[in-house]
Amino acid sequence: MNDLMKIRDVSSKYDVTARTLRYYEDIGLLTSIRSDEVAYRMYDDEAIRRIEQILILRKLNISIKDIQRIFAASGSDVVLDVLGKKVENIDDEVSLLHELKAIVLDFIQEIERMNFADNSDIKQLYSKAKEIETQIVNVDYIGKPANISRLIEITDKLDKKVPDVMVVRVPPFRALSSGVHTWEEIFMPGGYMFQLWQHFPLFQTVIFDCLDFTLVRADDMGEMICAVQDGVSEADVSPLQIIDFPGGLYAMAVSIDEDDESIRKVQDKICQWIETTNFELDESRSFMFNMPYLDEENVYQQDIEKGLGYRQMQRYLPIKLKLM
Repeated sequence: MNDLMKIRDVSSKYDVTARTLRYYEDIGLLTSIRSDEVAYRMYDDEAIRRIEQILILRKLNISIKDIQRIFAASGSDVVLDVLGKKVENIDDEVSLLHELKAIVLDFIQEIERMNFADNSDIKQLYSKAKEIETQIVNVDYIGKPANISRLIEITDKLDKKVPDVMVVRVPPFRALSSGVHTWEEIFMPGGYMFQLWQHFPLFQTVIFDCLDFTLVRADDMGEMICAVQDGVSEADVSPLQIIDFPGGLYAMAVSIDEDDESIRKVQDKICQWIETTNFELDESRSFMFNMPYLDEENVYQQDIEKGLGYRQMQRYLPIKLKLM
C-alpha cells in the first residue's frame, strides 16, 4: 500500500478535483484500487501515468470522447489522427482570424476617410452614420462586395465554441441538504450524495426538470441540495436537514464534458459574457451546477443523451444588476 497515492494527494499534486477523478473512473478512462483497509480510492503508478496523460490531452483541448478513442486503441494511429485534426482546426481558425483582421482594417481605413471630425452637429453625425449603414447594407464600399457576408460567416465560425449564456431565475424552494463537506465525503460510496438520494420519492423538480443542485462552497468543499415536496418534514429526512434555498438570478451555460477543464472554460466564458452586460457576479451567493434529466428511466432523458452523445452539465453563476 505504500506505493499507492490517496485520491486526496493526487487531487492536490495535479490540481484536479476528486469529483473529476471519479468522473474519469465512471466513464472508463481510469481505474483505482480499493481495499478493506481504507474507504477512499488509491492510485498506483500506472493509474498516475494515465491521469497525467489525460490532463495533458485535456490541456490540448482534446475532447473526452476522443480521449476515450485514444485509450481504446492499441497503437498510436488514433492519437496521431486526433492530434492531426486538431492542428487542422487550429490552422483553419488562424486563417479565419487573419481574414477577420483584414476586414477590420478595411473598415478602419474607410471610417478614417469619412472624417467624422468635421461633423460637429449631432444631426449631421447621425446622417453620416446612416450613410455608412447604407453602404454596409448595400455591401458597396471600397470595392470589396463580399466582405460583409464573409465577416458574418467568419464571426459565426469563431463564435461556435462560445457557450450560449442565458439568464435564468431559480425560484426559492425548500431543499434537503447534504451539509457542507469535502467532495470526497459527498461523492464517495455511501457518502452524502448517496444518503440524499435515499429520499428520492420526496423530491420535486425546480427548473429544467432538475430537482438538485450542487453548490461550490470552496475549492474542495461543496453542498448538495434537493428540492422537497410540500409537506415533507424534518422527521421524514433525519438526520439530514431541510433548508430554505433563496434562489435568484443566474447566468447559465452548458458544459459538454464533466471534468475540471471543461467546467473552467465554460465558467470563464460566462464571466466574460457577464462583463458585456449590466449584470455583475453576486459574490454573496455560491456558484452551482447540476445535470438535468437524471432519471434513468425517463425516456426523454434517454433520447437526449443518445442524441447528444453526452450528458449535459449546467453551470450557474449568481448575478445581480450593477449599481448605476
